[in-house]
Amino acid sequence: MEVMRFALFYEIPVPKPWGPDDERLAYQHTLEQAIAADRFGWDAVWTVEHHFLEEYSHCSNPEVLYGAIAARTERIRIGYGVRLMPKPYNHPVRTAESVAVLDLISNGRVDFATGRSATRAELEGFGVDPHQTRGMWQEAIEHVVGCWTNDEYEFAGEHWQMPKRRVLPKPMQQPHPPLFGATSSEEGHRQVGELGLGLCSFAVGVSPEEVKAKIDIYRTGIANCTKPIGAAVHDEAATFTMTVCADDRATAEALARDSFEWYPKTGARQIATVAQWMAEEQRDLGNYGYAADLQALDDSAALDLLSLEYLMETGACVLGTPAECIDACRRYEEAGVDLLLCLVNPWKVPHEAVMRTIELMGTEVIPAFKS
Repeated sequence: MEVMRFALFYEIPVPKPWGPDDERLAYQHTLEQAIAADRFGWDAVWTVEHHFLEEYSHCSNPEVLYGAIAARTERIRIGYGVRLMPKPYNHPVRTAESVAVLDLISNGRVDFATGRSATRAELEGFGVDPHQTRGMWQEAIEHVVGCWTNDEYEFAGEHWQMPKRRVLPKPMQQPHPPLFGATSSEEGHRQVGELGLGLCSFAVGVSPEEVKAKIDIYRTGIANCTKPIGAAVHDEAATFTMTVCADDRATAEALARDSFEWYPKTGARQIATVAQWMAEEQRDLGNYGYAADLQALDDSAALDLLSLEYLMETGACVLGTPAECIDACRRYEEAGVDLLLCLVNPWKVPHEAVMRTIELMGTEVIPAFKS
């Protein structure tokens, strides 16, 4: 059995009220934290790609940050978590080129996770039809892999076309960087598996046992994969969880409370906007049905009940002393998680506290999973 790996995971929030230097500091702190994680033995650092989500995530062009991380680190892997694939977020050829350049300058340290977007602000802002995102996502991955694995490549898909061209450069990792697909729905978990992609099971505020149920669906999909979308099946399962590790329990809880309660509620409400949007336009939700589920939770005031105590009782976070964090991480390991993405600053955890989490996890928690 392979050991569970650990990654930092970032939205790069900028809490209000905003000061003139807050965005610069958010990026400087993220860079300092990634460098520290490289030093303390973390396996990877991943960030999202989001647009227009003020306060929640100011990480709209993460590949510039990735280049800075690659230049200042030696061994830590760098993950797209995720690259938005629908048109017009990112053209498949530009994606293939960008990932390949990062792979070269990092000496083959890229993990490439893909997604289709799930908020009204982003989809409507870029003029994306929600009903087309899953098809665009899958077609885009096919084109990216084709660009990487063929000397010359051409395509004529439903959404993109290109005459024969030599797409350069090629990535260092052969046949290409590991591929992941992000999803929240059960249907999506099955599809990601059937395509032979690694899994990013993106749901926050749920117990490791609920994560296991989704991973089991993914594993069934992987078992039924006959033609992977990549050059080979990649069967690594990742999920993310909010994480604060401190020298004592009381300190950890005090640091985590506001952020751990704010983040899942805000994220759920962002996704619920898709349900509101489709209702306004009198259109069905297609494969965004989970947005209606989140809207119903918000309408019933159930989201307001999502407290730190609930998260702790259900094990839906990693929180406490190093020993307590080891116990929490064991539950994710037992759920079948191969890569645990640790959201170390969901909203406004201070930089110094995040640095302490990185150090304690690196020196006391992660080593417990490497023996």
